[in-house]
Parts: sequence; C-alpha cells; structure tokens
Amino acid sequence: MHILLTGATGYVGGVLLTELEREGHRVRCLARRPGKLAGKTAPDTEIMAGDASDPDDLARACAGINTAYWLVHSMESGVDFERADRLAAERFAVAAKAAGVRRLIYLGGLGAEDDQLSAHLRSRHEVGAILRASGLDVVEFRASIIVGAGSFSFDLVRTLVERLPVMICPAWLATPTQPIAITDVVAYLAAAVSLPPGPPRIFEIGGPDKVSYGAIMQEYARQRGLSRLMIPVPVLTPRLSSLWLKLVTPRYSKVGRKLIDGLKNPTVVTSDAALREFAIRPRNLATAVGEATEQEDAAFAGKRWADLADAEELPRRYGGAHQGTRLVDHRHQVISVSPERAFAAIERIGGTNGWYAANWLWTLRGWLDQLIGGPGMARGRRDPDRLRTGDTLDCWRVEICEPPRRLRLAAEMKLPGRGWLEFEVVPRDGDVTIHQTAVFDPRGLGGLAYWYAIWPLHELVFRRMLAGIARHAVRKL
Repeated sequence: MHILLTGATGYVGGVLLTELEREGHRVRCLARRPGKLAGKTAPDTEIMAGDASDPDDLARACAGINTAYWLVHSMESGVDFERADRLAAERFAVAAKAAGVRRLIYLGGLGAEDDQLSAHLRSRHEVGAILRASGLDVVEFRASIIVGAGSFSFDLVRTLVERLPVMICPAWLATPTQPIAITDVVAYLAAAVSLPPGPPRIFEIGGPDKVSYGAIMQEYARQRGLSRLMIPVPVLTPRLSSLWLKLVTPRYSKVGRKLIDGLKNPTVVTSDAALREFAIRPRNLATAVGEATEQEDAAFAGKRWADLADAEELPRRYGGAHQGTRLVDHRHQVISVSPERAFAAIERIGGTNGWYAANWLWTLRGWLDQLIGGPGMARGRRDPDRLRTGDTLDCWRVEICEPPRRLRLAAEMKLPGRGWLEFEVVPRDGDVTIHQTAVFDPRGLGGLAYWYAIWPLHELVFRRMLAGIARHAVRKL
C-alpha cells in the first residue's frame, strides 16, 4: 500500500508514521519542514517538502497514492484557523480526487452536531464534511482528549496538576469526556487502511471511561503521588479561564483560549460503530495515563541532547529549556582532543577524583542529603578511572556508559523529582564538542521551586565543571 501522510511532524502523525512503517507500508510524508523528520523515518519512507495548503504541492504529494491521511490543522498558526483549515481541506480533496486516491482517512473531534459547538470543534466537523463531500471513500474518526506523552491536551492537563496544589475549578472541568490512549487512536487509524471499500463513514472512538476533565487531573495526580485540592466555582468562564491559563502556563497561551472554548462541550461516544467494525478494545484511563508516563521515559532514554542543541531547541535562559515535563540545563565546549581523551576525563568524575569544580559544594550537598535519609557523597566509585552501567558514583548511579561517546548519571539523592546528568562527546572536523546536560523532572510545585532556587548554583558549578573537564582532557595530551 502506498500511503500519503500529512501532519507527520505533529504528535499523532509522528506516532502513526512509526506504526505504518512497522506494518510494511510505503509512506510518503508531506512536510513544510522536512528537516524535522531527518533521521527519524525508515529508509524507504519518502519525505517530500511542501505546504499542505498549496494546490501544486498537494498534487505532487497525491500522485501514485492509494490512501491518504489528513492530520493537518491550523490552530497554532495565529491566523483565522477555521478559514485556513477549510481552504486546505478543500484543496486536499480536489488534489486527491484528481490523482485517483482511493481513500481518505481523517482524525476529527467528538461533539454533538449543534450550534453550541466551539470554534475548534466546529472546524473539526467542517473539515470532515468537506472531505466526505468529495465523493471519495472517506473514513473519519472522532476522538476526545488523547492521552499520551506529547498530546497537547494531555500536556496541558498535567502541567496544571504539576504546578497548582490548589486549583480553582471552573464549571467546564465537570464536562463529560471520553479520553483515549494514543496507542488506541493510532491502532484505529492504521486499521482503517484495511477496511473494505464503502461510502463515507464516521467512527466515534474513546476509552471505556466516561469521566470529567477534573477526574483526568485527579488520576494523573494520583499516579504522580501528588495531593491536589480542587475547588469548584461557577463564575470562571472560558474567557477568564484562558487568561488564568496564560498566567499559569504561558507556553500554552497561544491556543489556550481556542482549546478551553471546546471544553464546555461534552465529548463522549454516542455510537458503537467503531467497536462493531474493529477488533480494537481501548485502554481505560488509568492504564492510558500510566502508559503516557512510560512513553515519555522511553523517549527520554533515547534522546540525544546534543542533537537538540545543534537544532537550537535548548535555549539558554533562567531555569533552562522545557522538554515536556523536564527542565534542561545544557552547556557545551569545543576542545582539540580525541573523543577517547575527552571521554576519559569525563569518566574520572566523582569519588576521590572530585567533580572538577566547587568540591566543597558537592560535599555540603551530600551532607544535607544524608541528613534527610539520602546516600550523600560517601559511596564513592568502584574504580578511579573506569565506569560501567550500574555503578554507584557518589550520590548518582551510572545509567548509560557508552565509551567514548556517552555517559548518563541518574540522581539517587533525595529530590522533589528525578534528576540526571549526561555527557556526550561529538567529533567534528578534528575537534570534539563536549555536551553537558543536567535534566530535572520536577514533582509538583515543590520540584519547580527547588529547581529555580538552585539555578544560580548550577550556573556556578556546572559551568566550572565543564571547563575543568576540558582542561583535564587537554592537559593529558
């Protein structure tokens, strides 16, 4: 099957791409920024540069395609997103029909077909109607909040829970919804390729739990071990809620109002057509939330901070950069030594060798850690020069050791969250770049307060530590 995937650089599209490749489909991705897919696709996946709203680009992308996915929306663009989505869908339908595409698959949103729908949900339904009007075989899925590491709606929910021990809850937090795990959404989207031909069809999909948005927050808080007081009030309108959201979570302010407007609409499944047509049985809310955390941990384990730094996705500012729930303090230094020499200096860190800078602060930190029941800095290290995965290293444990490229240490001191310290050695043009990255996954507001409070110490210790590693590597030449 030759498949066109639009929206492959988005969250759902990225997960779906991996599944389609795993099933052996030939996939063509249309992307405005194809560089975002570089190195992330199978060898035979085609990446085509183009704009999904441009008729000529759509015509090229649809040529020779059997099935096409439409996973594009303009809510984050800052323009009249309803008009932009309508025009793009019309052009896509025309291009697909002209190219002889047999089936279109689209992911929209749940919500009753009435004049009370928010602009966001109304636009989702309108796009589906435009595609169905093309006369092609259209399979439209409608979902509520998608639970997964990277889902905008779910990230918004958990950010509020992490940052607010007491929440003033507007009426929309009681709105019924039917969340669904990203794994199940992708399973439906992938299975639609194999449906027998037929007229346009709409499938409402959701997990087995019909809950409120407040219940989703409580479930996330339960799994994170956070106690959250939620106080309902009747006067916090969507407009006031969006202003409050802008204050608490500014990174979501661009689409916050549009998203919150839709939270007043119930988004529950009213038809069992999906359960009758597909063998998929979606996960419950507790499982979906747990898997979302596991997915983020798995993605983090494979993340290369050096690549993000090269792409300028780790800006230097107070508190570091945000990567999901994690806060990242990244630094790097170029030195003229071999990768082996640079890594040898990194590998000697800790124990009786010291931490290359402010050892008295490390000693003080270890003493304070022992006072509250942590291991402190007394454990030392197994060998003065070599590390291996699983070794203890003062108050850290070696999580990854891949000479001469990568060392990751996981913090075992008492913290209001989880912490890591990672080093990567990247050869370039006869030199090497040492990347040093401290990562913290804060637990609630206390974790955030801790991170921002110690940031000035990070500026002092980590900057001097990286310089000390570089000096030691050069001195050993």
